[in-house]
Amino acid sequence: MSVSMRDLDPAFQGAGQKAGIEVWRIENFKPVAIPQSSYGKFFTGDSYVILKTIALKSGALRHDIHYWLGKDTSQDEAGTAALKTVELDAALGGRAVQYREVQGHETERFLSYFKPCIIPQEGGVASGFKHVELEEHKIRMFTCQGKHVVHVKEVPFARSSLNHDDIFILDTANKIFQFNGSNSCIQERAKALEVVQHIKDTYHDGKCDIATVEDGKLMSDAETGEFWGFFGGFAPLPRKTATDDTKSVDALPTQLFCVEKGEAESVVADSLTKELLDTNKCYLLDSGAEIYVWMGRNTSLDERKSASGAAEKYLRSIERRKLHIVRVIENFETVAFRSKFDTWPQSAEVAVSEDGRGKVAALLKRQGVNVRGLLKAAPEKEEPQPYIDCTGNLQVWRVNGQEKTLLPVSDQSKFYSGECYIFQYTYPGEDQEEYLIGTWFGKQSVEEDQHSASSQANKMVESLKFMAAQLQIYEGREPVLFFAIFQSFLVFKGGLSDGYKNYILEKELPDETYKEDGVALFRVQGSGPENMQAIQVEPVASSLNSSYCYILHSGSSLFTWIGNLTTPELQELVERQLDVIKPNMQSKLQKEGSESEQFWEILGGKSEYPSQKIARDAESDPHLFTCTFSKGDLKVTEIYNFSQDDLMTEDIFILDCHSSIFVWIGQQVDQKLKTQALVIGEKFLKHDFLLEKLSLQTPIYIITEGSEPQFFTRFFTWDSTKSSMHGNSFQRKLSIIKNGGRPTLNTKPKRRAPVSSHGGRSVATEKPQRSRSVSFSPDRVRVRGRSPAFNALASTFENANARNLSTPPPLVRKPYPKSGAADSPNAAARSNAIASLTATFEQPPPREPLMPRSVKPRPKSPPKSESNSKENLMSSKMESLTIQEDVKENEVEDEEGLTLHPYDRLTTLSTDPAPDIDVTKRETYLSSSEWHFNFSEFQKFRKVD
Repeated sequence: MSVSMRDLDPAFQGAGQKAGIEVWRIENFKPVAIPQSSYGKFFTGDSYVILKTIALKSGALRHDIHYWLGKDTSQDEAGTAALKTVELDAALGGRAVQYREVQGHETERFLSYFKPCIIPQEGGVASGFKHVELEEHKIRMFTCQGKHVVHVKEVPFARSSLNHDDIFILDTANKIFQFNGSNSCIQERAKALEVVQHIKDTYHDGKCDIATVEDGKLMSDAETGEFWGFFGGFAPLPRKTATDDTKSVDALPTQLFCVEKGEAESVVADSLTKELLDTNKCYLLDSGAEIYVWMGRNTSLDERKSASGAAEKYLRSIERRKLHIVRVIENFETVAFRSKFDTWPQSAEVAVSEDGRGKVAALLKRQGVNVRGLLKAAPEKEEPQPYIDCTGNLQVWRVNGQEKTLLPVSDQSKFYSGECYIFQYTYPGEDQEEYLIGTWFGKQSVEEDQHSASSQANKMVESLKFMAAQLQIYEGREPVLFFAIFQSFLVFKGGLSDGYKNYILEKELPDETYKEDGVALFRVQGSGPENMQAIQVEPVASSLNSSYCYILHSGSSLFTWIGNLTTPELQELVERQLDVIKPNMQSKLQKEGSESEQFWEILGGKSEYPSQKIARDAESDPHLFTCTFSKGDLKVTEIYNFSQDDLMTEDIFILDCHSSIFVWIGQQVDQKLKTQALVIGEKFLKHDFLLEKLSLQTPIYIITEGSEPQFFTRFFTWDSTKSSMHGNSFQRKLSIIKNGGRPTLNTKPKRRAPVSSHGGRSVATEKPQRSRSVSFSPDRVRVRGRSPAFNALASTFENANARNLSTPPPLVRKPYPKSGAADSPNAAARSNAIASLTATFEQPPPREPLMPRSVKPRPKSPPKSESNSKENLMSSKMESLTIQEDVKENEVEDEEGLTLHPYDRLTTLSTDPAPDIDVTKRETYLSSSEWHFNFSEFQKFRKVD
């Protein structure tokens, strides 16, 4: 498309350079920018052009252009708005999607820009109207429709306007009433309350009362009686009558027209295919609900304006003037447009040059206009983050038919490609422990084991009352979160389960199960010690890649191969993985291009191999969908410009990030439907509603309302108090409005202790198998998930200089401030902590101590003499509570010469008890609550070798 300066309206210069909304009003057939304070205020006699600019993760800017036509705007103004929209698209490089919006029939995408709603005012500028200034409040009534965005329409203030199907808002001088029709749904009632709040803030300066009236309550309360009093008393409501606005046009056949000299000529074809569209022409597609204008890449600006005019003319000829018109450019068609065709090739992403945008930018730059936003921004390079605390406790089970076997700590990061696994990860959350239960399916695993793993994982989630997040993963599609949890991850070929063995026997396939003395080649990958993997691949030269490092072993021979494109960080990971795969063997270094003959001989000879990294699905800009699932049929509706408030507790939502999807389940969703969450996610992947070539093996997360982890909430501006509220969507929203816009705080229910199933019965989870860390420093003192009391103790007695934490230690306020200068700051701090804590120990316990099951109660020892000072008692207690990362064989001393004992030597079952402490009587020094606290803290943090 050729571009000249006469095509560019001066009002559009510099437009679309940053993310956000820009609005112009048509005045005297020219676009005039309006101030940001007036965004969302529309007048019925005017026409507007609205530009929405979105900054994508890739760094590029995407544009959507809308032109809005008030019900009283003139035809000339409407035509000007349509043409100016085409000009604005040309100024932005000719890639924007353009939408025609008619008052009262706006698209949900358009309304999402101006949440909660738009309420057009009478008047106009270009049409000759004067803006109406309200001198005194006039009673108005509105109807509200929509579960996700609200279509607000003013209706006559009369009883005849009411019905049982809709929601109505009555705006009076001192009170705003919301009338909920008996047939209206909960979600629509909740959204209508947002409109009530908007009216209160906009037209009443936030100073008026709010009342809700339920259809059918008659005169049961004062507010209901007051509402009906405005209509002269109660009377039966009429049935809702069908209007032109509610009649469906979806049943009309789809028709294609070619625009020739401003006229639409029908295209006759047996089926609609992309091949019917000529890049040198413009077309109209009438799908019934919308009219699409398709513009070829080689068409001129005048031809595109002519096609826009032909679409307006076509609408008038078929008497459907309120339909949407959507204009799309070749190679930038919307998903909705492509779905109208019988066939549309699934081609690769189109690489479009920057010529159009560059030419416009060059012309504007000559006039001194800042054109930075017209050119594609460089994408920001950043490592994907796991968004999960990596210091939790991990348990892994291998699935064998209908059974599962708990793996020892030494094997829980070693998977086989022919197996299925279940893992449970428990980690510190914001105010309580969080749980993630996942399944991992190897590439060679059998379907029977996959179904069994899913079924058993579902039962584990149900046993936690759906408060655990769930994750389904296929080998080769693991998210960074999974690797961060396992840290060092190995995948061997073959398998050990009966299902795998039976499968290779039936198919007469060779058993490729990894053997330590056999030939094996591992590809090493990852970003660091906290995220490294070794994947066994075919032991042939074609498996090599210049962007990776490899480990090859055959009998007594061990080699490490370093690709020319690898980084020093990746090369360091090879040494770490050698310690796991072959810890007692010395390897021979092989640099790419200088390999030994023995190396190639083991791989069966030289051959060609790739040099580029293996492509992994990148996370794209998220899309949110609401779902309805009935009788195996899944229907979805996209929610634009979404926020946390769009997540309704009665519904199921899917957040699509391309590299993974999240299925969010509201608390009010039917219990049977909750158990089908994974099926819903798989259906979504199969349908691929965005036509983005989603893999059927894309990771699926299942998230339950009220237990949202950070790796889900990061897509929102999240308020945890909203997700913990009780009641349905309407009740919650009403509570927020009546509480001054703040959610009412409800105490979250405490989560049950995690349980594990063994042989069909549920038992308490075993003690944590290990203490996890995101740091490999041998000197690190691991501190995670501590209670405030424990933090106070640790911050006072631990050596601050020895800390090497991945996160800063928590800020601890000392019970009492220091008075005066002390000779020894450490001694003063210790004395203050001891004084405050021993005060609690002196209080007699209100009941018998609660003893853990694994420790038998002992008779209380006689009280110690006064000569044993409180400081000595507390010092002994602190020594027993000190957490050490690596326990040495002999006792160690702290900076003041006090002896520190490993926890294993302080237990009643210790084979080597500490000599100077009577471990059988240590519970006598603690109250019941303190004993329970300390025992649980030790169980949580102690390291099991």
